[in-house]
Amino acid sequence: NSLIEKIFQNLKGNNSAIRLKRVSEFFISIFLLFLSLPIILISALLIKIEDGGPVFYFQDRTGYKGKVFKIIKLRTMKIDSEKNGPLWSKRNDSRITRIGKFLRKSRIDEIPQLLLVIDGKLSLIGPRPERPNFDIVLKEKIPFYNLRYFMKPGLSGWAQVNFPYGASQEDAKNKLSYDIYYIHNYSNLLDLVILFKTIKLVFNLRGAIALN
Repeated sequence: NSLIEKIFQNLKGNNSAIRLKRVSEFFISIFLLFLSLPIILISALLIKIEDGGPVFYFQDRTGYKGKVFKIIKLRTMKIDSEKNGPLWSKRNDSRITRIGKFLRKSRIDEIPQLLLVIDGKLSLIGPRPERPNFDIVLKEKIPFYNLRYFMKPGLSGWAQVNFPYGASQEDAKNKLSYDIYYIHNYSNLLDLVILFKTIKLVFNLRGAIALN
């Protein structure tokens, strides 16, 4: 397929840029994690006070070349939020705790994932990793869906800064077009653009809550 060939050619031609991305994100993540330690500690205390449950939440996600790994976040949902199985988050989701609403809106819940960037399982910038349970369905419904795992997934990405929080198959299809654009046109400059757009969204408290 010509699209797949073009993506492979672009990634192959950007080997040095991808190596620079890995090194720079490693040191940036260490700096950000150190800087945000007080925020993590305060958030952890508030989570514990609210319902006494675990502070951190671990969840399977699909990573580079389809390999499954576990992400770590500050817990924003009630302890029994998925007793009936995995569900996409929705607007005014009753499963989200009071402190969880703020942590999600401010994206503070994402900070512990910097550990995974340091470890090399995640990038700061890349296609957002999806849950394997949803991937099984999306791969069957959406052509070229697996192309998004040709690059290491990221905390933020071109889809996240250009498209509202996705919580459906149709949203996943729309986001895929942004992910493919990112991989096809990858460059360190594009990563910088996404980084600044992400910072803007975080400060404006936008893009982290489902619209539907």
